[in-house]
Amino acid sequence: MKSFKIRFNLGRGKNFLKWKVESPTGQVEYLDPVETQLVMQDCTLKNHSKTAQKIYNGQNKTVCAWVLCKKLEIRRANFKQADLKGERVSYNPRVSPHWILGGSNVDGAKINQITSVDRGLWVTG
Repeated sequence: MKSFKIRFNLGRGKNFLKWKVESPTGQVEYLDPVETQLVMQDCTLKNHSKTAQKIYNGQNKTVCAWVLCKKLEIRRANFKQADLKGERVSYNPRVSPHWILGGSNVDGAKINQITSVDRGLWVTG
């Protein structure tokens, strides 16, 4: 079963600072993180560690990390960000060349559920 592929778009242009969601069929959608909430299930945190290490060492940013998930719910209304409980999972190759959860490298980790809150990702299940 193919997965959804989700990442935060930092490329300049009309989709700057939006979630890029690629469906298993290859269809691409860009979503404003303020107006939508992503609930991803059966997730894997992917990272090209060699590319991330180069960015960490000062090279220009390029796409090197994303979340794969088997199920995706896109909420466009009625989501309550303040009510979410969970730990933040983060990725910024300028800070660390790995996905980070609880201060640890979690590249390749399988996570039951991740929910977006604005530009952040939280383990919620």
